[in-house]
Amino acid sequence: MEFQDYYATLGVPRTATQAEIKKAYRKLARDSHPDRHPGDTAAERRFKDVNEAHAVLSDPAKREKYDRFGRDWEAYARAGAAAGAAAGGGVGGSGARDPFGPGGPFAGYASRSGTGPGGIRYEFRTTGGDAGAFSDFFRMMFGDEGAAAGEPEAFGTSGSGSLDDILAGMGFGASTARGRRGAGGAGTDRIGQARLAPVEATAEISLDEAFHGTARLVDVNGKRLEITIPRGVDTGSRIRLTGKGPDGRDLVIVTKVQPHHTFKRTGADLEREIKVTLREALLGGEIHVGTLKGRVLLTIPAGTQAGRRLRLKGQGMPRLKGEAAGDLYVRVAVILPTNLSDEAKAAAKAFLDLAAQPDPRS
Repeated sequence: MEFQDYYATLGVPRTATQAEIKKAYRKLARDSHPDRHPGDTAAERRFKDVNEAHAVLSDPAKREKYDRFGRDWEAYARAGAAAGAAAGGGVGGSGARDPFGPGGPFAGYASRSGTGPGGIRYEFRTTGGDAGAFSDFFRMMFGDEGAAAGEPEAFGTSGSGSLDDILAGMGFGASTARGRRGAGGAGTDRIGQARLAPVEATAEISLDEAFHGTARLVDVNGKRLEITIPRGVDTGSRIRLTGKGPDGRDLVIVTKVQPHHTFKRTGADLEREIKVTLREALLGGEIHVGTLKGRVLLTIPAGTQAGRRLRLKGQGMPRLKGEAAGDLYVRVAVILPTNLSDEAKAAAKAFLDLAAQPDPRS
């Protein structure tokens, strides 16, 4: 059994904060998740190594022990084994924790209710699991603690790192986690029963706020929360705040974007009308057009007809997933001159005679 450098596995320094460890773990777990590499045993091994490193470094007690003994873990393990033998027990055994269980990653979870409706905890099963999912090094260094305490290791609590929350953060929905747990039978049903329905609230925002992003203050049981609303949201977009609702429930903010007096929105695209003179429509030219970003220059081709749509690429709404922004379509409205003088009327008649425009209705 060789020493494993958990810091190297996660690619963080030994001085890393818990936030840095969590960020590195989520990225690596997402990149090596078996659902993204079906049939790739090397990726599954990396995924298990990353989870093992996170299980230690995210637990202050385990991390302190790991930092203290490090490469001297064998001496610690021998001392623990001798103490366990004297007490009639052994190292490892039922205390070895398995975050995956039979059948693959996330297959062996059970659930337990906490002290209130929002206090849901997800735990690793130890009965019938494959102890080899964590390395021998892990079992020798930490396995005796579980056997002595008789307690499976909690993966997290609702609102602060539950399985569904972590999977969602990695881009895998709650159904992925439930599908993996389904191999455990009744455990899936108990988890569903333990979770309370989320509480929903509506946030009305302007189109400008949807374009630039904004924030709202929400009062939950006398506690004021500042909710960040990202750029690109649309009517019906949902922002989930895990464990922030009443009784520890999830709080879901549903956005409603108000109509704009100038722009009409269709998905990520915007449309607006712009008025041009007869001269600009006939001879062409450049005009300034207001967008949600600011003013841009638009070229009006010569001979532009009323109602023609001109595209300004990338001047539409930003997209939530970071893809390229939508487009702005400018619909031309040609405004004819009025109150012509006799001289102007004569000039117009002479011009129209020269233009010889055919009847567009024929």
